[in-house]
Amino acid sequence: MTLTDRDRAVAAAVAQGLVGEAEPVAGLLDVAGIRRSAGELRAAFDEFAAPGTPVLHAFAVKAASLVPVLRLLAQEGLGCEVASPGELRLARAAGVPVARTVLDSPAKTPAELREALALGIAVNADNAEELARLDGLMASAPSAAPIGLRVNPQIGGGSIGAMSTATDTSKFGVALRDAGARDWVVRAFLARPWLTRLHAHVGSQGMPLELMASGVRTLFDLAEEINGRAGRRQIDTLDIGGGLPVNFASDATTPTYREYAALLHKTVPGLFSGRYGLVTEFGRSLLAKHGTALARVEYAKSAGGRPIAVTHAGAQIATRTVFVPRAWPIRVAAYDAEGRPRTGEPVAQDIAGPCCFAGDLVAEDRPLPLLRAGDHAALLDTGAYYFSTHFAYNSLPRPGIYGYAVAPDGAVRFGTVRSPQTLEELTAESGGAHAEALGGLGTS
Repeated sequence: MTLTDRDRAVAAAVAQGLVGEAEPVAGLLDVAGIRRSAGELRAAFDEFAAPGTPVLHAFAVKAASLVPVLRLLAQEGLGCEVASPGELRLARAAGVPVARTVLDSPAKTPAELREALALGIAVNADNAEELARLDGLMASAPSAAPIGLRVNPQIGGGSIGAMSTATDTSKFGVALRDAGARDWVVRAFLARPWLTRLHAHVGSQGMPLELMASGVRTLFDLAEEINGRAGRRQIDTLDIGGGLPVNFASDATTPTYREYAALLHKTVPGLFSGRYGLVTEFGRSLLAKHGTALARVEYAKSAGGRPIAVTHAGAQIATRTVFVPRAWPIRVAAYDAEGRPRTGEPVAQDIAGPCCFAGDLVAEDRPLPLLRAGDHAALLDTGAYYFSTHFAYNSLPRPGIYGYAVAPDGAVRFGTVRSPQTLEELTAESGGAHAEALGGLGTS
């Protein structure tokens, strides 16, 4: 059997005690894989963009809100797209320059906007009321921060409704096809010389590339119209968002960044001409294939004739998979107690998590070599969202996350991305310092 780098990392994680009785679940990140994806993204756009075109690839922090990951991506030439004060703080902690940071959110507070403008961080306004708020802030304290407006091309949704951001009634951006909206957008730009960017984000899991490219085409055409009406190059940058879908069915990386960039080049010929700077906001596609959630099988049992492997990775890690399994299925690999790939005839079985509700299953009736107590279940393609979007059901502590690199001789080195949460930390987070706060209330 030929071992993959993932196989070697799993065995090393077990051997080094990163996963075991004391810490029954951990996240593993393939550092070489992350670097490779970042390089493929840069190369894809560099191939088609005219020489000298400013291109910022701003990683969507929500996909992996982990400071060491943001630092690694910054070393690979990427910036950060942030959507909350917490995400901005993480990007700052990772040393991401403000000039390579973009603030997006449909609910920015005045304090968030003031901070971004003071720092010089690019801001994409979401709606007319936010733009009016920016009018006041710019009047009282003018800023050189790049400011844009987010529009919704209303081109339709993909196969996952909850992830589709360009439907007729999406909460994001100015609905461009609503009555009078397009004309309002044009007038809004003409009245504000400091409004220099246009933003749309139509991609996500379940969205076909052709629909994504259509949204970018709408954005480009609108920018051309605004600049034509202005008689000058008022809009100088197009933020085309991200959301490249990920293949969760195999190890293959499809679609690729090059396929998407080539489609954009064909669909929107002027996009890469150099007339506009470009910003992208990819997240899931950069990291998903490079993560493995490794969980110890605590018990093996059966019910109704079906084997069940009860593990320590369930809804607290694979939240979307557990609650919406058809939209977010993930692959599971079986490893033995030493972390070696388990062999044997596939047996249909359930892979259950530790949460105390019946639907806490990451895989149902899944053919795998039969898992036994002490074995390990590996949830594949979990490098994005799964590790940093923890669901604190049953007060389960957040697991440790470790990056790994495999040397040519097969040796595996680990670096701690996030230490396992201790029960003391969990207690403090749950108000442990305020245990007596309610006792005296409501009494006469």
